[in-house]
Amino acid sequence: MLPETTPEDDDSTAAPPARDKRPPERVVLRADLRAALPDAGAAVLVTVAVFVFLYARMESGDSATVAVMPFMDDAGTYWMYLLSQAFGWSGLLWAWGTVVLGLLLSGPRPARLPVSRQVLERWHRTTSLTTMALMSAHALMFAAELVRYEARLSWAERLWAGFADTFVPGWYDSGTGRIAIPLGQGALYLAIPLGLLFYVRHRIGAGTWRRLHRLVVVVYVLSVWHTLLYGTNVWYGEWPRTVLWLLQLPVAALLLARLLRPARRAERLGAPTRREGVALPGWTVRAAGRVAAGAVVVGLVLVVASGRDGGRERPAEPPATSPHAHEPE
Repeated sequence: MLPETTPEDDDSTAAPPARDKRPPERVVLRADLRAALPDAGAAVLVTVAVFVFLYARMESGDSATVAVMPFMDDAGTYWMYLLSQAFGWSGLLWAWGTVVLGLLLSGPRPARLPVSRQVLERWHRTTSLTTMALMSAHALMFAAELVRYEARLSWAERLWAGFADTFVPGWYDSGTGRIAIPLGQGALYLAIPLGLLFYVRHRIGAGTWRRLHRLVVVVYVLSVWHTLLYGTNVWYGEWPRTVLWLLQLPVAALLLARLLRPARRAERLGAPTRREGVALPGWTVRAAGRVAAGAVVVGLVLVVASGRDGGRERPAEPPATSPHAHEPE
């Protein structure tokens, strides 16, 4: 979520500085890609750490993934699946960070910031690019595991099966994945164009870009929903799932604050008025959005406080069948 404010939207009452007639320097993708290298390096390190953690848990017999799918009790064989999980978790963490930065930049201005606003905006852009890369790597490693998995098929059939199950909406037809996989696909297919549209907003218009960019929140919601439904490490109603729910509280609170006190004057609610039959419906939609965001905050608090977070009970015995029938090599 990139900042949606412009200098004329600021509430400052100080005398305006002399107008600089030079056009503002345009942010280009190539420069941000170079700036994103340290961020991407940090993401790789986090991914490696998560992979080692998941690998060690599978080797020790403590893996929730193995509890869900007993046939995967072989970290050496299923390392690509574990790497896909690791990319998914680091991708979700980076998505959390970039959404938080975006809400900070487009909502009420904090009294003090540890760094300048320009630095925060650059961090927000680079974390957005890193998030897209991590999401893509998550999907590609999942597809690679499916290609390795379908050993009885010919190579052409294996490649098609891995591609279709991963990237074609509605193709994956097993268990919870029938819902969870399309949610993840929706997040990926929205994230990439929405993230890159920033670099062509001078062509599509700032207003159009702002309206489209608000869908980034939808991308994040789809990502979390996909994880809650299909993330075997948060499959059961245990502390990892509770922590995942808990991390959504600051996002929801910042979203509510951004809706209640947006940085742009044009988005403030004010009193309902009727102006040529247009303003009142718009006011109603904005008011409903604020009520919905408040309800989400309350709902998250209740979920975390009650412990009723949709997690399953860990079975005493391994399940008789796996979510995706195993075909041994």
